Amino acid sequence: MLIDPPAAVVFLFDVDNTLLDNDRFRADLDAWLTRHLGADQCQRYARIYDERRQRLGYADYLGSIQALRAGLEHDPALPELSRFVLDYPFTDLFHPGAPGVLAELAGPCAIVSDGDIVFQPHKIRRSGLWDAVDGRVMVCLHKQDAIRAIEERYPARHYVMVDDKVELLADMKRAMGERLSTVFVRQGHYAAAADPAIQPPPDHAIEHIGQLADIDFRQTAAAT
Repeated sequence: MLIDPPAAVVFLFDVDNTLLDNDRFRADLDAWLTRHLGADQCQRYARIYDERRQRLGYADYLGSIQALRAGLEHDPALPELSRFVLDYPFTDLFHPGAPGVLAELAGPCAIVSDGDIVFQPHKIRRSGLWDAVDGRVMVCLHKQDAIRAIEERYPARHYVMVDDKVELLADMKRAMGERLSTVFVRQGHYAAAADPAIQPPPDHAIEHIGQLADIDFRQTAAAT
């Protein structure tokens, strides 16, 4: 869904480990693989996943499962693995305060997420995020390379990007300058491993997503 006419402020949200605790999903997936296929196959899946993430630049859960199938074609656990992943209760993964913050912000909210074009939209729909932002959802290969498309779909005088990856926020800040306020959410393993010397630093850093509602962006937007 487009935004028309242009808004004063549009809030752009990452999904994994920003709104949803994706680390918990991965831990549950690893536990399922270990229980039903064994620790060796769980480790094999991790190697496949890491290789594909490095090569593709985004998380590819379904492609990694397809690759895991080699040598296990007739294992009765594989169809059940499909059901586990696709039917996972993503509504249980919301970080505290996440659903409320989308409703409290004084401006349109949109989801801008990296990921594959099958599983990631599926997760966004099943979690309820799709409806929470009235269908304003973009799934990109790399959101820092999709800035023009974001601006065309969601025109605004000012943008706020909320993400758990400080390097990505720095890339977008360099590209958009003062038209963008960046908010670093210190949740999940990427945030824990972030380089504190990254430049430019985030405009705001919060410990959990619920704190976003405490930041007043109106003055920044008006100055822009």
